Amino acid sequence: MRNMLFGLLLALQFLTRIPVPIACPWTPDTRRWAVRAYPLVGLLIGSVLALVAIAMQNVPTPITALVLLSLWVALSGGLHLDGVMDIADALGSNQPLVRRWEIMKDPQIGSFGILALLFLLAWKGVLLWAMLTYQAPLWWLLIVPALGRWGGVALLVLTPCAQQKGLAWSWQQSLSGQDVALALVPLALIALLAPVLVLMWLTVIVFVVLMRWLMLRLFNGINGDMVGATIEGGELWLLILLWSWWQFATVSPLGI
Repeated sequence: MRNMLFGLLLALQFLTRIPVPIACPWTPDTRRWAVRAYPLVGLLIGSVLALVAIAMQNVPTPITALVLLSLWVALSGGLHLDGVMDIADALGSNQPLVRRWEIMKDPQIGSFGILALLFLLAWKGVLLWAMLTYQAPLWWLLIVPALGRWGGVALLVLTPCAQQKGLAWSWQQSLSGQDVALALVPLALIALLAPVLVLMWLTVIVFVVLMRWLMLRLFNGINGDMVGATIEGGELWLLILLWSWWQFATVSPLGI
């Protein structure tokens, strides 16, 4: 129980800007529980977003969407956006593998990274605006951050690191496929109330498989940046699918 609590606090410290003034031990057990708690942290972020959306029901929709997007980035500290920018710079360079990895490690942001950041945030903001305009039930604000972080867990555990060093490799030494399954437990309980969550989870699996294939092909493995990019990409992927459903479907799915 103690390691479980420390793991949750470690996940909060690592994934959010929420102040947690406790020194958590860096042990294999706490790392395992931290990774299992990633979707829980996503649910927490989503809960804050949903509460703010409810409080701003009488505010113009574009302003609400921008506030939600800003809060979404602020709560995570923009941690995962860095991975998106690094990958965009590396791939945009059209350089050999060794040079791509050098660009990934460069702390400076290039033009491709800036473009990737702008387009990612623009798409997220517009999709938030659209979903709020449809007055869709706000459960999706809870589920998108949670499933996005589960996707990051799946990629981290099931994809080899390109190098035997770095934070991602350090995390991997404590993890197994069991942790990917246990990370799903909180979402499985929610799925009992909203069966549509199962369909969303299956689409995230497709996204993770695609990301895994791309990262192995383009980089011969992953690092922490790619886990962060998978979280951001998974969230955008889910928002696009949800918008598509509300835009084109004529009958609400089971559980909505």
